[in-house]
Amino acid sequence: MSQVAVITGAAQGIGRRTAQVLNEQGWNLVLLDLQSVDASEYKSYLALAGDITDEQFVELAAKQCMNTFGRVDALVNNAGISCISSALETSADLYRKVIDVNLVAPFLLAKAFGREMIAIGSGSVVNVASVAGLQGVADRSAYNASKHGLIGLTRTLAVEWGAKGVRVNAVCPGWVKTEMDHKDQAGGSYTDADIMDHVPMGRFAKPDDIAQAIAFLCDSSKSGFINGVSLPVDGGWTADGSWQSLRLKHR
Repeated sequence: MSQVAVITGAAQGIGRRTAQVLNEQGWNLVLLDLQSVDASEYKSYLALAGDITDEQFVELAAKQCMNTFGRVDALVNNAGISCISSALETSADLYRKVIDVNLVAPFLLAKAFGREMIAIGSGSVVNVASVAGLQGVADRSAYNASKHGLIGLTRTLAVEWGAKGVRVNAVCPGWVKTEMDHKDQAGGSYTDADIMDHVPMGRFAKPDDIAQAIAFLCDSSKSGFINGVSLPVDGGWTADGSWQSLRLKHR
């Protein structure tokens, strides 16, 4: 029987590429996004548009997944929003919105779909966090807090569910060339050079770089004893403690 993966934020960027990679590997897909997903390229799928911060929608999505496929084997909590704003200029409403999308929604999804995985004694949850969940990055208090929290949730669920056969891990991308990056850069807060000059590998990540790591963590035959890990997929960003002149000397 083909395995079933649920992917949030599946309409574009990392989510879309993850769906492509898993479908190419034979997975059935449940594709969730706030906007409609163009799923014409996929072989076997269920696409649902809705708000993942709404618990009723999440529960309905889980029910429809089970009605369609009868099982769920992986959940990829990929959907998220950015927020570039200094702490003093970030309103409480904006802060709560970021936390709701980036942290509360993954919790709701993990509960709804994790329950089904626990029932069959196997499964994998992969939370898409960020290097901003491992470090502080200025002007991103809401985003950083949400991603630090997502890593904490990852570790806690890994401890609670590991003995029940469900692994919970996170990937922590560095900067990725996606629609989110284009939007953030349009605000003038950083340039390509700001990122590439810091990354030891000298480039942005591609959506495929992240998708391949996610697919690895979804696959119990390849990562079956990996649990509670927050895996940086950042080209060495978090490993580099150099100052800028020393960093660029080694290019």
